[in-house]
Amino acid sequence: MSFTTWFEIETCRTLRFLYTMGTLMVAFLTAALSNLLFTALSLLSAGDIVFVMTNMQVGNLFGSHRSTVITLYNGAVDSSSALFLVIKLLHESGISFHSSFLFLSACSVIHLLRTFFLLPRDYILYPLPDDYTYGITCGKSETLSFEQKTAKGNAETTTEEMPLNMDISVKQEKSFCECLMSRFFVLQLLWLSVMHLRHYFFIGTLNPMLQQLAEGDPSLVSQYTNAFAITQLCGVLCAPWNGLFMDRHKGKLIAAGESEQEADLRASVLSLLLTALQCLVFSVCASIPYLPLQYFTFVVQVLNRSFLYGGNATFISKAFPSCHFGKLFGLVMALSAVISLLQYPCFALVNGSLDGNPLYVNIGLTVLSLLAFIHPLSVFLHRRRLASQRAISTSS
Repeated sequence: MSFTTWFEIETCRTLRFLYTMGTLMVAFLTAALSNLLFTALSLLSAGDIVFVMTNMQVGNLFGSHRSTVITLYNGAVDSSSALFLVIKLLHESGISFHSSFLFLSACSVIHLLRTFFLLPRDYILYPLPDDYTYGITCGKSETLSFEQKTAKGNAETTTEEMPLNMDISVKQEKSFCECLMSRFFVLQLLWLSVMHLRHYFFIGTLNPMLQQLAEGDPSLVSQYTNAFAITQLCGVLCAPWNGLFMDRHKGKLIAAGESEQEADLRASVLSLLLTALQCLVFSVCASIPYLPLQYFTFVVQVLNRSFLYGGNATFISKAFPSCHFGKLFGLVMALSAVISLLQYPCFALVNGSLDGNPLYVNIGLTVLSLLAFIHPLSVFLHRRRLASQRAISTSS
């Protein structure tokens, strides 16, 4: 048993439980206890990201549908705010907040049962051995023999960004520091961060922008705000499209004779490129001061956000060893969150020198979003080098 991995999984479940309990406490707040909101929101943020991080490895169990499952997990978390809309509607129907939050707290027991009886003690291997099992004995005896076989079969495998999509012996497997300093990780961080910042600034300035474009009409502002809120619930419907696209494209490439590594890279290039293109379209539309156009902006924004987070998790799972997935995913999300703090100087600029008009900052962020195209270009060039090496090796 790996104590570190076991501790990570247990911490995830505990934080999820505390998050639900923290939200429950908020439901019974009085003015004197309002400071508990800070605790509840902190638990919410910490619990959700750790919860999805440890559960995305379940995608490794689904073989050719791996990317679809990973993006579906991200989309589900993205649309989880729909739960509170349901609670609001239930409250209006006569069901108290007390009952609703007690029910949510009770549901946390399900996560604890899954931890002890379904999830493995260690990370889930990819690719899976043929006799891999899950449950209480998840991968208990098969893991060692699989790693020994894989290490033997890949004893002479050496490429610049290897291993991609494989769990091989410790000697060949890249260390965490090597992954951290690799070009793929740095560009993935850049790719995520510029789009992350763009979305945060848009959401932060949405209400003032609508106020300005609607010329202060409260009913019109409310109409567009409701439209934005409704589109945000569609993340779970949009996110799997990215995974389906990658899995389908990868399957065609493998059928055409490409290796799994090259197929993963080509599928990733298209996903990364499409996500960056969506962000550019969204940013341009958000920069145009025309109110009816914002309906389209809302649709592109939620589509791009779903592709962004699902694609980020999928690429990390494909480009780096699965034993480092949790560390790398958590680190890239944390660093991108730090970079997104640049939104506050942008807000100050809008509210100060620009007199509340975000147009010039929107244009600047649109230009900045062009940096996201560097990453898919880099992956494309790397795949071409691998293809050239394979052709030379085959001919010789």
